[in-house]
Amino acid sequence: MKLSDVQKRLQAPFPAHLVGWKPQAFTKDRSRALLLAYVDARAVQDRLDAICPDAWSFEIEVVPGTSTPTVKGRLTVLGVTREDIGEAGGDGEYATLKAASSDALKRCAVQFGIGRYLYDLPKQWVEWNDARREPAVTPELPEWARPDHERSPGGAHLVQAMEQLKYELPEDLDLQREVYKHLKAALSSLHPTPQGGHGRAA
Repeated sequence: MKLSDVQKRLQAPFPAHLVGWKPQAFTKDRSRALLLAYVDARAVQDRLDAICPDAWSFEIEVVPGTSTPTVKGRLTVLGVTREDIGEAGGDGEYATLKAASSDALKRCAVQFGIGRYLYDLPKQWVEWNDARREPAVTPELPEWARPDHERSPGGAHLVQAMEQLKYELPEDLDLQREVYKHLKAALSSLHPTPQGGHGRAA
């Protein structure tokens, strides 16, 4: 397997529930914020594990003499290595070497196309709840920035429900069959069988 074989899968949009929003700037009264979309380092690791679990590695080297913790990251995927610098931004837990390492991993991953599409999203000014340090309303991702299965009505909710089911699947086998039957029906409604194709098994 070569990098070119998996490029499209690496570049694919993340499920909407894995995309977060962080403020880049505020109005003077902090009532509005300019938001940027991001995914965390764990989502990047999960993407790499899903596509080439035994063929990627990440190394860091601490950069000395910097005012904030800074590292040089080196991400190797299927024999190809890309490097970038990561910095710890913010205070407390965000000002650690761990935060700098996460930043470096994400920056290196972008060079492989992972999450690069997030840079193409328009920056958005939104109402900001400064007491809770979060947007009053979370922005919606445009259709093109969603995975294929989330571009159909109800798709995003179905994906979240399936994620939740991993932890809540009933132990009773008959109940599992019932859940599977309903999921199969829901998936079929999102991706109907073309006319003339094989029908759904009863």
